[in-house]
Amino acid sequence: MWTCSMHPQIMQPEPGDCPICGMELIPADGGSDGLLADQFQLTENAMALANIQTTVVGKGNVDGNTIKLSGKIAENEEANAVQVSFFSGRIERLNVSFTGEEVRKGQLLATIYSPELYAAQQELITAASLKESQPALYKAVRNKLKLWKLSENQINQIEETGKVKENFPVYATVSGTVIEKLVEQGDYIKQGQPLLKIANLNTVWGNFDVYENQIDRFKKGQEVLITTNAYPNKEFKGKVDFIDPVLNTKTRTVTLRVVLNNKDDVFKPGMFVTANIDGVTSNNDQVLTIPASAVLWTGERSVVYLKTNPDQPVFEMREIKLGNQIGNDYEVLEGLFVGNEIVTNGTFTVDAAAQLQGKKSMMNKEGGKVMTGHEGHLGLDNYSSNEENDHTNMNERLEVSAKFQKQLKAVFNDYISLKDALVKEDSKSTSASATTLLKNLGKVDMKLLSDNEAHNHW
Repeated sequence: MWTCSMHPQIMQPEPGDCPICGMELIPADGGSDGLLADQFQLTENAMALANIQTTVVGKGNVDGNTIKLSGKIAENEEANAVQVSFFSGRIERLNVSFTGEEVRKGQLLATIYSPELYAAQQELITAASLKESQPALYKAVRNKLKLWKLSENQINQIEETGKVKENFPVYATVSGTVIEKLVEQGDYIKQGQPLLKIANLNTVWGNFDVYENQIDRFKKGQEVLITTNAYPNKEFKGKVDFIDPVLNTKTRTVTLRVVLNNKDDVFKPGMFVTANIDGVTSNNDQVLTIPASAVLWTGERSVVYLKTNPDQPVFEMREIKLGNQIGNDYEVLEGLFVGNEIVTNGTFTVDAAAQLQGKKSMMNKEGGKVMTGHEGHLGLDNYSSNEENDHTNMNERLEVSAKFQKQLKAVFNDYISLKDALVKEDSKSTSASATTLLKNLGKVDMKLLSDNEAHNHW
């Protein structure tokens, strides 16, 4: 027999789709006599039709396999610089138009009018006329201008010409790419205020997340092969430069950093990349491994289905603790032993059967009553002690008026139309069918059910 995981009242003799929700039907168990509380059984026919396959767990040597790490490209912070103003004033002209613009060391970035610098130039001209009698004052005024990063040539030019400059230039101290503009033309700025953030992208960082149970597998200087979706046929070599000594308590990971050569401007900050590291093993060369297809995740737990009897299709759920993913397999740290037989194909089908039988399953940790999300609906409350409200006998026919049958038939047809539209993912038909269903549902007159039993039933 075949049933629906969302509507277990549906029982059909052959596979197909659920007539209510359109989901694919799954094998239903015919009985579980003589089994332990957490065990359940499938028929041989159901096993064959669902193509359920099992594998015996064993230890394997994982040398030569590859561990993959996911990461993201970031600027090399060691090569970043912040361009600041060494004097206060107003930005008369900003020569950087947009973020991402390339600048060169010594390039004019901005022109600033500074009242303080204007006054200091006048002090220099006055002190220059008194340098014979007051050399200390003269020297102090020149040093003051040097602190504002005026060059010797600029200071000498002011002294020789005796003319005060109204606007002073700000030159780039490094070459690179502008990654952030912190000011706009016309802004008033203070001494030491940042103007631009400049990144040298000739080298970049690849930051990768490493789970805490993987930390012992990596070390500084280890070679890494980097791939990215932008260049699927290329591999880029790098070495581990840094492993963060502090664990991120939210993600339970540490950051592994790889420095990458980027002179060809291949990597862009923010780009997703994958690190492939060959031949990475833990201290134990022989590890317990299972295929990735055997594992079901709930977000917090990893579970597999164990075949408890090698001669019969009897199963039970088993929680496990996983280690690293190595190729298409996972290391098993806890929960399984060598020789255990687990489901490796058709795992979701077995899980659905466990849910229907009220056994421990992926979403039902404790087992017990089957929770389908339709508890209390017609025909699903098999635990009711009130015989008058027991609708488990779905073959019982209740007499109702022809008018009520007509109204109910319209609702049923609309429901089927809505189901078909949802299965086809047709949004327009879904909206139209839902509107019609609600309209006809509102037309159903419950007063037509004069019989109390029929009224309570519907």
